[in-house]
Amino acid sequence: MKNRIRIIRNAIIAVLFTSLVSCDVLDVELPSVISGNSFWKTEEDIKAAIQGMYTHLREVDEELFLLGESRAETTGLNAAGSAGGYDIYFNNTLTSATVGAEWKTFYSLINSCNLIIKYAEGVNFNSQADKNYYLAQAYVMRAWAYYVMVRSWGDLIIRTEPVEGTDPKVLYKERSSVAEVFTLIKSDIDKSIELFADHPNSGAPASGRIYWNKPAANALKGDVYLWTGKRLNGGEKDFTIALNALKEVKQPGVDLIADFGKIFDVSNKFNSELLFCAHYQKDERNHNFYWHTWIIQAGVPGNIDDETRNMLFPTGGGQALTCPTKLLVDSYDPDDTRKAGTLYEIYTYDEAGNREYYQSVCMKGKGLVENGHRYFMSHVILYRYADVLLMMAEAKNALDMDPSDEINQIRKRAYGENFDKHVFVNGSKEYNDEVILKERLLEFAFECKRWWDLLRFDKAFDLVPSLQNKKGKDYLKLFPISDNLMSKEPMVKQNPGYDN
Repeated sequence: MKNRIRIIRNAIIAVLFTSLVSCDVLDVELPSVISGNSFWKTEEDIKAAIQGMYTHLREVDEELFLLGESRAETTGLNAAGSAGGYDIYFNNTLTSATVGAEWKTFYSLINSCNLIIKYAEGVNFNSQADKNYYLAQAYVMRAWAYYVMVRSWGDLIIRTEPVEGTDPKVLYKERSSVAEVFTLIKSDIDKSIELFADHPNSGAPASGRIYWNKPAANALKGDVYLWTGKRLNGGEKDFTIALNALKEVKQPGVDLIADFGKIFDVSNKFNSELLFCAHYQKDERNHNFYWHTWIIQAGVPGNIDDETRNMLFPTGGGQALTCPTKLLVDSYDPDDTRKAGTLYEIYTYDEAGNREYYQSVCMKGKGLVENGHRYFMSHVILYRYADVLLMMAEAKNALDMDPSDEINQIRKRAYGENFDKHVFVNGSKEYNDEVILKERLLEFAFECKRWWDLLRFDKAFDLVPSLQNKKGKDYLKLFPISDNLMSKEPMVKQNPGYDN
């Protein structure tokens, strides 16, 4: 019991420590109680720091949604016409003065990784394999954070040493090139996979699917090499590495589950499809970005049917800042069971019983209803096995191989007894890519992947309505760096196109 209390206490200290030394805080005198002299001494300290690292992961959920989903064709204005500032994302009218998405939270996460990597080496563990296991998590978390940021802002400040003071020479740095960032990402992933080795907790089931694990690290590796294969001219070499990494993901306890909707059910949070998720639970952190995708109570019209009313209430803290677009709603075939697991259509009825479409809500993050209140504490899923299958299909197609098996595994679940009408048949490389991108839309809407999928396939200006009249303005593929952040980073220059 005393040991557990100490770990909890140290986890709180670790979060405070890594928050205080984030890059934007320049005038904080660090308390001696959380200095390197008193904290980084024991195995329990490292375990506590790991828990602190995952607390930082939960703090990036809002930015993850803004960066990975909100600019795509999946999200749009709710029926009330109130977006709370989200409209600049789905209308793609971002400026450095208005953008809210920043990299600060990601660098706080990276700093927690850097602290663990620096200090764990000097701590005695009962088992070297255990030390390696915790280091592996820090390396792959750092790689993931940089991967999110490099796709969003391009060139980045590279920090591989923790910020532990206020020395301007440490705090202020210029950005490094995209190529240099990807060199670090790939190195960190390989280091992580090496360190995971065959540790008993390195499998997705054994990790609880809420800690980084070896299959999830291989999923990230496949993702990264698909990106560099397509966007950085990595070509056949990178596609081959991606495919080989993705093949390593499948293991006992990792597979598609039969019911698509059950993937996201809060009562089924640890199902076999999940590889790695940001974990939320009641009284720890009750809400994530999904509360912005649920209708606010004041926005529920009175003339809806009882089934819809019973499903929507209680609305809890839903903010209704964005909702599934009609374009997304209409993208699903009537036979596709993924529609019901992704969104719910709200219709109003006039006195004659005629119905009219009102808006939809996202079902993937509907959370937990308890004692008349809705808690938006569904997992934020970073990787699941369906993603691996469709990335394998993408890599195979890029290598002139037949992607039919992987695509049809996805479609068989999606269409169930109607699968025979929707069997995929291999076609041209261009046709196959079109199919794979469409399957990713239907499978992963509102899972913070769509914007980057559109960029990887080079289809953002074709498929996002708000970008179709902006072709040629390729600077829009990146996000602007906010004026707020620019004022605190004197050596950082604005992304071209946003600097006027």
